[in-house]
Amino acid sequence: MDWTTENLENSLGIWNQKMAEVFQLLTQSPETFKGGGIWKAILDIHGAVQAVGLGLLVLFFVIGVMKTVGSFAQLKRPETAVKVLIRFVLAKAAVTHGLELMTALFSVAQGLAARIMTAAGFAGADESVLPEGIKDAVGSTGFLHSIPLWAVSLIGCLLITLLSFTMIMSVYGRFFRLYLYTAIAPVPLASFAGEPTSSMGKAFVKSYAAVCLEGAVVVLACIIFSLFASAPPVVDPNAAAVTQVWAYVGELIFNMLVLVGAVKMADRLVREMLGL
Repeated sequence: MDWTTENLENSLGIWNQKMAEVFQLLTQSPETFKGGGIWKAILDIHGAVQAVGLGLLVLFFVIGVMKTVGSFAQLKRPETAVKVLIRFVLAKAAVTHGLELMTALFSVAQGLAARIMTAAGFAGADESVLPEGIKDAVGSTGFLHSIPLWAVSLIGCLLITLLSFTMIMSVYGRFFRLYLYTAIAPVPLASFAGEPTSSMGKAFVKSYAAVCLEGAVVVLACIIFSLFASAPPVVDPNAAAVTQVWAYVGELIFNMLVLVGAVKMADRLVREMLGL
């Protein structure tokens, strides 16, 4: 097989492998990621941080009472006392059962991503395959004309490989953010105990919801790219081999850039939707 063709097919193989890994990550839960070892460590950290969160719960509660209640006589009023007590109980429940609430929110987001895939009829990404016309054109090229082909294919392969790793790193980054949010959750959730500090807890919940919803946005981006990939770039079969390879690689990299850009912008897009 010609070196140029083999190089292009190897780079497309790397891209297809990373695309399959992206779909696997988007349909996987943190509990089963990498065998569950990371999740077990995060649970241990969450339990240790929960003790800190319970301590901060009292502090935020006292601060909230001091700032929202003008005097002790006002606190004696039944409606004020009940309101303060209910806030404390709900904040205590958020700190104690925050992990279950976050897991349920993640399950909802995962269900949304799975429903999108089912509605689009996608069980995974379509593979990008080098067209036979490109293979024939490269195979019929002489030695001197193969030198610019080699240069074009080398640049294209480097860009495809770089985009593959950039995309998968963005998806892995989402998983790591999920772990970080889960580990420190008791601290910001404790802020619900006081009305003046509750904005911290609201921002945390919105940010975590945004990270969860990123998966649905990335799934949509991958589905759109797969539809592009199912119709390979149109190349003039009568053009020179270098022109054919350049046109094919150029359009393919453009589509990949769009996908990688959408994956990297998923965080900002979801945050704009949630008003963060």
